[in-house]
Amino acid sequence: MRGIYTSVTDIRRKVFTEIARLAYEGGDYSRIAELPFKIIPGEVASYRDSIFLERAIVGERLRLAIGLPLRPLDQQAPISEGINESAIAKKYYDPPLVNIIKFACNACPDNMVKVTDSCQGCLAHPCKEVCPKGAITIEKGKSVIDQAKCIKCGKCITACPYSAIMKMERPCQKACGMDAIESDELGRAKINYDKCVSCGMCIVNCPFGAIADKAQIFQLIHAINQGDEVIAAVAPAFVGQFGPKADPSKVKSAMKQLGFADVVEVAIGADLCTIEEAEDFLKKVPAEQPFMATSCCPSWSVMAKKLFPEFESYISMALTPMVLTARLIKKEHPNSKVVFVGPCSAKKLEASRRTIRSDVDFVLTFEEIMGMFEAKEVDFDSLQDDTPWQDGSAAGRGFAVGGGVAQAVIDVIKKTHPDKEIMVEAAQGLKDCRKMLMMAKLGKRNGYLLEGMGCPGGCVAGAGTLEAVPKSAANINKYKSEAPIQNPIDSKYANRLEEVSEH
Repeated sequence: MRGIYTSVTDIRRKVFTEIARLAYEGGDYSRIAELPFKIIPGEVASYRDSIFLERAIVGERLRLAIGLPLRPLDQQAPISEGINESAIAKKYYDPPLVNIIKFACNACPDNMVKVTDSCQGCLAHPCKEVCPKGAITIEKGKSVIDQAKCIKCGKCITACPYSAIMKMERPCQKACGMDAIESDELGRAKINYDKCVSCGMCIVNCPFGAIADKAQIFQLIHAINQGDEVIAAVAPAFVGQFGPKADPSKVKSAMKQLGFADVVEVAIGADLCTIEEAEDFLKKVPAEQPFMATSCCPSWSVMAKKLFPEFESYISMALTPMVLTARLIKKEHPNSKVVFVGPCSAKKLEASRRTIRSDVDFVLTFEEIMGMFEAKEVDFDSLQDDTPWQDGSAAGRGFAVGGGVAQAVIDVIKKTHPDKEIMVEAAQGLKDCRKMLMMAKLGKRNGYLLEGMGCPGGCVAGAGTLEAVPKSAANINKYKSEAPIQNPIDSKYANRLEEVSEH
């Protein structure tokens, strides 16, 4: 639903804006209890049966946006519980990262084949004739499906001449490539955290806005307020995310108005990641391993290690662009705090790993940063263009779209080994990534470079993005064409790879 400004989008945006405003203003944080009434004003419900339910859901969203846990449904607790302890200038949230607000869940039908009102009660009733289990009967001229007998084979759907039969699936469950969405005893969605890789696809596909991840806006702004040198590292997928007036040349100026000391493009880290992955591929495939998989998408790499542990050593050991960029920043600004600003929920977990948490201090999505822009009333029209980013290559900027990582690696290999032929497969979305690794397990991807992206379309489709995926991809292609250098190997940072790539 990215690119469509729905009521769910509107509420999410207002929640992030109010939390940012709360943090910027400081003072008595117990006034968070007033915010549900500000976000949902009046006496009449706009979205659900009860305005009290709407405000209760917003209350939980506010807590998650601060990094606080959901309140238990069977115990009384104020909305502000724990807020003072969370008012700190460092990462703060208790796992899990992705949460379902139970009383916001619609308990959607789970994998059900259903006859709609479009059924015309035809004489042929081919749906009944093709059903292998005799699950369809004709009652009062209309087809009726016995759910106890139905095996969801879909033959009736195909046979109906009026397309009157449909398969209903939970949108969150359908979007989950890990089969991590299950049902609780009341039919509501619940997350199996042993399977979940925090890709966030359930968040953006729930039309009831019942799923949300925890944020670090509150803590980041406390770091800014206390005078820390806070530097933003912005992922290549940022182009066009903040509206048509937010030209790339103005984004740096806009973010400085939020309190950032400087803003750096993560494309420079993508270039270093590319060079390292190209070197690894040339060295290891096929001499040491049958294929190599890219490493930059955390939900993809965690999925691969969970479901195909035998392939763990085949995933590139190259550090991700986020980490490499953060290390470059901290080499030059050792006392700074680095904020990765990107499209991805899973990066929040990556930044919390023991080996990385000293490199990346906060992770915010584009959607969360947009809330900060609105809280500070940043007017892109009135902003002056800042010095444009010139350091990232076109290939590094292309990491934002599906296939871009593999193409960048090929570009480097072709420059150093022009006669080398590279076989490549790129998959986007965890379901397709699983299929790709199944083919590898069968020995059908030997010699390949495999690129995996957890979101369908690549990073431009991440859970924290705001624009429609095709439009974002077009924006990235334009931004690539404006890059002063094309190949990562020509980056002025290339000679610093060894300095920042130690694990």
